[in-house]
This record gives sequence, structure tokens and C-alpha cells, in this order.
Amino acid sequence: MSYNVGVIGTGYVGLVSGTCFAETGNDVYCVDIIEEKIEMLKKGIAPIFEPGLDRYLKKNLDEGRIHFTTRLEDAILNCQLIFLCLPTPPNEDGSADLQHVLKCAGDIAEIMLINKLENDKIIINKSTVPVGTADKVKAIFDEKIPGNKIEVVSNPEFLREGFAVEDALKPERVVIGTSSKNAEELMRDLYEPFVRSGNPILIMDIKSAEVTKYAANSFLATKISFMNDLSEYCEKVGADIENVRIGIGSDSRIGKRFLFAGIGYGGSCFPKDVKALIHSTDSAETPMKIVKAAQEVNENQIERFFNLILKRFGGNIKNKQFALWGLAFKPNTDDTREAPAFRLLDMFLDKGAKVKVYDSEAMANTKSLYGEKISYATGIYDCLEKAEALVIATEWNVFRKPDFMKLKSILLNPIIFDGRNLYNLEEMSKSGFEYYCIGRKRINSKIKD
Repeated sequence: MSYNVGVIGTGYVGLVSGTCFAETGNDVYCVDIIEEKIEMLKKGIAPIFEPGLDRYLKKNLDEGRIHFTTRLEDAILNCQLIFLCLPTPPNEDGSADLQHVLKCAGDIAEIMLINKLENDKIIINKSTVPVGTADKVKAIFDEKIPGNKIEVVSNPEFLREGFAVEDALKPERVVIGTSSKNAEELMRDLYEPFVRSGNPILIMDIKSAEVTKYAANSFLATKISFMNDLSEYCEKVGADIENVRIGIGSDSRIGKRFLFAGIGYGGSCFPKDVKALIHSTDSAETPMKIVKAAQEVNENQIERFFNLILKRFGGNIKNKQFALWGLAFKPNTDDTREAPAFRLLDMFLDKGAKVKVYDSEAMANTKSLYGEKISYATGIYDCLEKAEALVIATEWNVFRKPDFMKLKSILLNPIIFDGRNLYNLEEMSKSGFEYYCIGRKRINSKIKD
């Protein structure tokens, strides 16, 4: 059967989830407090770049299955299933800031009281939250509505930016944390259209579901950091991290994914989730040394890369201009949160360098933060004008097969610092570039170790 579904928050998780719930025939009410965003969404304009999202958004608007509003009441009055898809940014100590989640729970309770609604709603935490958050949300309802039948469920998301629509429509697994048979039945029915190919719906206790999201992201971050840590050793002994990646990735126990060495992970999930898990486990006096090490490696990796650039130019890059390809934390998204490219920009600017940047989708987000501190190119070759060297921070496909002779003719020096290992070493050698990458041989290097 179809459901009336409320989705509170229209960020990546809320907007993609709400749109995909509508795509499977449900009537969805999406709520956000930002009026400008809601007006854009009513017109079918997504405020984020996510492949496929615009098409599904417009389709479900045209067919009347998705509604956008700034009024929380619209969702609460019309829906039994209420998804909380609210931001949980890190506090200074790394813990997750739950103020938006808890305030929303209180607001929902007030609306239910004022309107004398039946108190059998199901509140679903889809935001990434630490253990015990569901208990805190339930406690708010119990305090404001004594004797209520409200059920709180943990349903963490596992959406990859750049593939979020695909992941929402065809999830590898759906995790549902609840001890309620009623909530389990409704959630299974809601998700049944998404798992027709046989992928599992996993029912577990709430606290295990809350831990699962943090554990998944921290484990993947650890795989990336392991390869980045190993890359320095490979450089030192003359091994090629790309060959090592292929060699270990073919082992089914390890797997091929998240083994690419580079300048570190970023984005809205890995950095904050790793910090939150470290804080939670420290608070429980069960510190996770491996996760702490992964975080440290990630922070050090980009500094090591920048120091390579600095060393090539004799330690002084003041007033020198560099071209930077890639600003989003990964390809196929415009998300620049915790982007390694931004850390590089800060380092360049701190040393007095000039930077001209280009990215397929993230230029607007970058300009809103850096303004006139940097220059903005109209394309990949325009970015190279007057540049001492090219620096690559994001592996967009458009960067993989440039015209190297044209690139060489525009740059002041034939130098590439590749933070994503995009190019073939033999090709770089034949084309006459100085090529510096991660965990691999340096080509035509002018650096004396």
C-alpha cells in the first residue's frame, strides 16, 4: 500500500529520500525552514547537483506525489510516517550536534497537542546520530504527551553522493532499528518496492542500527587511510601503490573499493562520522585506536602533498600562480564540505600564492566561500593560463584525458601534481612532464630527497 510520508529537512538525504519515496507511489510532504529553497523545489529546481534527481523531482511534482512546504504542520497533520533528515554537524569536541533533531521532536509534539492528533505516529531518525538519540527523541514525546503510542525508529541512510538516487532506489541493504512489530511491518512495506531484487531489509535493535552507520563510514574511511599511509612507504622503496591496490583488491575478503590512494577523504559524512565515533567511544572509555589513526593519516596526507609542491618550488611560492582542477570533495557532486581542495586552497593562500580554479559543478559553492581571494576559470585550459603548475584535487572524468600537448603549451612549466593518480606513468614520461603523484614513481622529478 502507499503511505503519506513526511520528510523533515531537504538536504541530500531528505530531498533524495523524499523524491524516491514519491517515485514508488507514496504521497510525500517535504519540509524545510529555508523559504528560497522551498520555492526552488516547488518549481522543480534541485538546490544540489545529484545525477538523476532533477528528472525524478519534476516527474513527481507533475504527478502530484511530492509537496514542498515551510510549515511543519503540513507534514504532521497529513502523515503517519515522519522521517527526520536534519543536519547533525560536529561540535568542537567532535560530538554530533543534535539540537536540530531534538528541537524538531519537540515541535512535532507541540503540533500534535495543539491539534489533538492521534498519538500513534512513527518518527524515523534518518539523520546520522549517535547511540541513544532515539531514546532522547522518545523522552521528549513522553514528557510532552504522557501515555503516547508514538514509536521512534532508527533508519540510517547509506547514500553515496553522486550515486544517491541510485542508492535510494536500489539500496544494497535497508537497516531498520526497532523493537516494535507494528513499526517493523510498516517500514518493511514502505521499503518493499526498493528491494525487489532480493537485497535485505535488516531488522535490529535501535542502538545497533545507530552504531551501524558510524561503523560503516569509519571502516571505509579506514580503508582509504590505510592506502594513503602505505603510499608514503611505496614512494620510499620504489613500489607503485596502484599495483598494490590491484594486488590486494582482487582478494574478495578485502574488495576493490575504497583502496585508491590520494589526498584524503572529505565530504559531509566521513569526517564528521569518524569524529563522532571517536568522541562516543572515548566517552564510553572504549577508545578506538584504529579509527583515531585513520583520522590522523587523513589529516597528514594533504599536508604531505602540499609540502611536495612547496619543496619543488624551493619553499617559496609567494606571488606564484597555480592551476587547481577539482573543488568538490569527489566527482559527480557539487558538495565542497570538508573538501581536500579547500584545504589546499587555504595552504596556497597562506603562503601568498595565487590560485585559479575549475570544477564541473562546485564553482558556485567555492565562490560563496572564497570570493575574490582566488580566480575562477571557464574551462580546464583557461585554468592553466599563467600557472606555474597544475594541481589535481578531484577525479572528474573531464580531467582524465586532456590534450597533454595543449596543456604543456599553456602552462609556464610542464609540471603536474596529481592528488588522484589519474595518469599513466609511461605517458607522462614520454610527454615530458614533471609528474608528482601519490605512492608512485615521480617522473622527471627536479626534487632532491
